[in-house]
Amino acid sequence: MANEIAGSVREKLAGIMPPLSMPFDEKGDLVPEALKPQVEFMIEAGVSGIVAGGSTGEGHTLSDKEFATAMKTAHDALGGRAAFVAGLIVNSTHEAIDRARMLDGLTVDALQVTPVHYLFKSSTEATIRHFAAIYEAAGIPILIYNVIPWNYLSVDAMLQIMDEVPGVVGMKQSSGDLKSVSDLLLRAKPENLVTTGTDALLYSAFAMGAHGAISALTCALPGVTVQLFNAVQRGDHETGRDIHFKLNALWNVMPHDNLPACVKYVQHRQGLELFGPRAPMDGLSPAQMEAIDAALEPVLQLASGGVRAT
Repeated sequence: MANEIAGSVREKLAGIMPPLSMPFDEKGDLVPEALKPQVEFMIEAGVSGIVAGGSTGEGHTLSDKEFATAMKTAHDALGGRAAFVAGLIVNSTHEAIDRARMLDGLTVDALQVTPVHYLFKSSTEATIRHFAAIYEAAGIPILIYNVIPWNYLSVDAMLQIMDEVPGVVGMKQSSGDLKSVSDLLLRAKPENLVTTGTDALLYSAFAMGAHGAISALTCALPGVTVQLFNAVQRGDHETGRDIHFKLNALWNVMPHDNLPACVKYVQHRQGLELFGPRAPMDGLSPAQMEAIDAALEPVLQLASGGVRAT
């Protein structure tokens, strides 16, 4: 039964799954009505699904009320046209379960859940209990979002969690760690989902067989990253490498410390309303915008050709 659940989720979530960027106004208030145009932007690009509440979307800054509002707004805007994943970036099992219960009444295909992230590190056994408790309470398949530097899960730990917790069906491997993506693809069960969040090396991960991506560049440029994924799937590595190097040049001028601001600016360059990050995160300087503009031009020439990931 567990294998059937994992296999079904993998089939549904494979491909490009952009995280939504959360629109905040100048006072730092959430602007929920701005989520619908962003969802449409991503659907038109041919994505397999969306993730609401991830780190690119500053999900760690959302209050409970904002979380509930953002989830329902994004879910309803999506309208079942692609998979819907809810991100939980929280500091305790209790808080994760409370957030999951706020999703009652929504069709949620998976939860993307980080290990707890404030300073202290739980043991592997406690981490297993953490994910097991969330799945028992919510009954929603879980993707582990492995990104927290001081609570970073080894490949052995991730495989153990997937073996021991039937509801944990896959991983989003981030932190620039392509080696762990490789090891997961080598050792995970065939039905498990292995996605990448390593923006600089999306092409490399896809070429190794990663089942998809959830990352900042997929949010900023969903159409182009769909094209990249599709090119690799059909064995067109010449196109894949061309897209890769254009994206890599852009990534090099998108500073990680204010990455959400960079992503929102790139979206704006494609027609979405411009929003800033939530304070105290920095916005973009004129020099940063100029550098992004220069690297973005070759990428935007590709942006109109996205088709649905297969």
